Amino acid sequence: MAQIIDGKAVSAAVKQEVADEAAKLKEEKGLKVGLAVVIVGNNPASRVYVNNKKKACEAVGFQSFEYALEESTTQEQLLDLVNVLNRDDRVNGILVQLPLPKHIDEKAIINAISPEKDVDAFHPINVGRIMIGDYSFLPCTPAGVMRLIESTGTDITGKQCVVIGRSNIVGKPQAMLLLQKNGTVTICHSKTKNLKEVCLGADILVVAIGKANFVTGDMIKEGAVVIDVGMNRLDNGKLCGDVEFESAEKKASFITPVPGGVGPMTIAMLMKNTLTAAKQQAGIE
Repeated sequence: MAQIIDGKAVSAAVKQEVADEAAKLKEEKGLKVGLAVVIVGNNPASRVYVNNKKKACEAVGFQSFEYALEESTTQEQLLDLVNVLNRDDRVNGILVQLPLPKHIDEKAIINAISPEKDVDAFHPINVGRIMIGDYSFLPCTPAGVMRLIESTGTDITGKQCVVIGRSNIVGKPQAMLLLQKNGTVTICHSKTKNLKEVCLGADILVVAIGKANFVTGDMIKEGAVVIDVGMNRLDNGKLCGDVEFESAEKKASFITPVPGGVGPMTIAMLMKNTLTAAKQQAGIE
């Protein structure tokens, strides 16, 4: 039976590290860390995420600035706000909550955020830096996954790593981070042939495909580390991941639960990115 990787405990440790460093910077350098969060419209899931980010800022001693805009906000108005925040010295990180209303081009908004304040690491410049291994910020979910793997004591060097999912937010950067830690990485997706066989070769399996209970125990190598990035709601209202937990738990050596695995890590790593941004902008290494 697998050991459960407790994302709540690991994220609490990350937040504590950030809170301690933020307090020290405030005391020694007079530096207050600030995160601006922009939400457009009334998406209930987005509202929950934004509230959680505000709570996390409070917990680690950051200032948070919320900009809640009407659904009817134009792209030009949103771009104007981003430009104001780019120039605001109180704001070290800018996060525009996705998805945006259909009439706004997400790519144009992401590209308008200053790369130095892009704490989601979605700007093309930051994506490019991740590719070459010379980065300041990592996308929060893949960075959280790496911290969870690290918490198990697993050495990634030389391991067969399989990532299911090729999104720009999780799958692609996740593969890059595993590669940079000397893993041998395979990226799988909806067109991959013989997926079960590929998965059975994985020492480390990261699943981010957005399909409930897609990966079952018979697809998992005995003793593999399994990280489930999925978050799906079943018809009965229960949350579940992309991995069928009960069968997978019997095969894996370590596994993340859903909820309580990768989810808490995403916001913890956002706090870490915002702290990094504040230090860089103040010229502190």
